[in-house]
Amino acid sequence: MQPDTKYKRILLKLSGEALMGDKEFGVDTSVITSIAKEVKEVHDRGVQVALVIGGGNIFRGVSASAKGMDRAQADYVGMLATVINSLMLQDALEKIGVFTRVISAIEMKELAEPYIRRRAVRHLEKGRVIIFAAGTGNPYFTTDTAASLRAMEINADVILKGTKVDGVYDRDPMKDKDARRYEKLKFIDVLKDSLKVMDATAISLCMDNDLPIIVFSIKVPGNLMKVVMGEEIGTIVS
Repeated sequence: MQPDTKYKRILLKLSGEALMGDKEFGVDTSVITSIAKEVKEVHDRGVQVALVIGGGNIFRGVSASAKGMDRAQADYVGMLATVINSLMLQDALEKIGVFTRVISAIEMKELAEPYIRRRAVRHLEKGRVIIFAAGTGNPYFTTDTAASLRAMEINADVILKGTKVDGVYDRDPMKDKDARRYEKLKFIDVLKDSLKVMDATAISLCMDNDLPIIVFSIKVPGNLMKVVMGEEIGTIVS
């Protein structure tokens, strides 16, 4: 089925924190189920979907290294946390009938396929949802950078960043009720003003390759479909 949507192939980036719901850490299974249903809805529309999930709900490499852990070691533990999240989302998707492949940048063949670009693209063409796990496989790179890199490798039309808030603000909207939401931003302004969209490496990659990013709230049911259909919600960075 050909999609009647604005985007034909998307990469959805989710933070690990987006899976926590109201918990302080770990995974809220009702949230994962809800996200799986949103993904199925756009997938059923004919959109090819790839995902990258962070691991911050289980382990944050940066904060662990700040407390004295070796940074590279901490980042590897963080990568394993993304694999846990990916396997849980795969389970939720397959329970509702969506064929899903977890593709890991770190080889663990009993759990996931190794990352091979052409194979990943073929999975998408065959109508499977793919979840890229273990970041880039390298320490010192975030899952934001992994999302930008994978999106370009699979020729995605857009990166959709699903967060707890409904876009990019000039200040933290959780702490400041007068924070102003941007509807549109240029990549260079994100870098210049150090806005919390994605890290600088990820933004630079997207800027160099002209790949737009849309930041929206994944907490609101139906938002993913609205973005894919071209409704202007959240913040678009281009």
